[in-house]
Amino acid sequence: MMETYITSRKNPLLQQVRKLLTSRRARQEAGLFVADGTKLLAEAVAWWPGLQTVILSDGVSAQVPEHVQLIRVPEDVMQSISPMQTPQGALFLCRMPEEKNFAAEAGMLLLDGIQDPGNLGTILRTADALNVPVALLEGCADPYSHKVVRSSMGAVFRTPVVQTTWQQAREACRKASIPVAVTALSDTAADIRTAPVGQMAVVIGSEGNGVRQEILENADQKLIIPMSERCESLNAAVAAAIVMWQMGK
Repeated sequence: MMETYITSRKNPLLQQVRKLLTSRRARQEAGLFVADGTKLLAEAVAWWPGLQTVILSDGVSAQVPEHVQLIRVPEDVMQSISPMQTPQGALFLCRMPEEKNFAAEAGMLLLDGIQDPGNLGTILRTADALNVPVALLEGCADPYSHKVVRSSMGAVFRTPVVQTTWQQAREACRKASIPVAVTALSDTAADIRTAPVGQMAVVIGSEGNGVRQEILENADQKLIIPMSERCESLNAAVAAAIVMWQMGK
């Protein structure tokens, strides 16, 4: 495989990498996203057909398919483009996947406004491990930001991310006769341990605001995760993990 050696920090490819790392609009317009790290690169090589370009620091080795462009850079240049304080020496560009149509399924999660990349990535990682379908509603973080990709530990490469709207999801669930439930503090909420969550589509709300009022008002059922009276709420990723575990029981 031919390697291209780049030493200039002003190289157009490296400038594009910086934009893709920091701008969701740039990723959407280019149809590309960037991830970092040798472990994630191995996941992309194994699972992602859209791996396009790999950038490696001097001295870093990785298995790179023959059809993928390989760029080699000095360590100081990698430091200048990497989003990590201590770079692993690997950045790579991937093509965005084709949009996948939403299909309502019993025992799935609908994520409403999950804006924290760490929480979103952790939810996607857990869903991948437990084989739970997930769809992102409005207001969620970009699943192809480098922070979400890293937090997902490669789950975005293994399981396609579906994005839709609340209206589309609600209509599809109605047509499929799948009740939509929300996790919310309410006197009328059912205990998640006794509710048939495996037959529902369950909405997990944002970290700060919870589930949107529009969704609360139109949901078929409210669910509650029992917890100590000392605790007001759970982290969104933790709540999602509990719901997904209960779905499999």
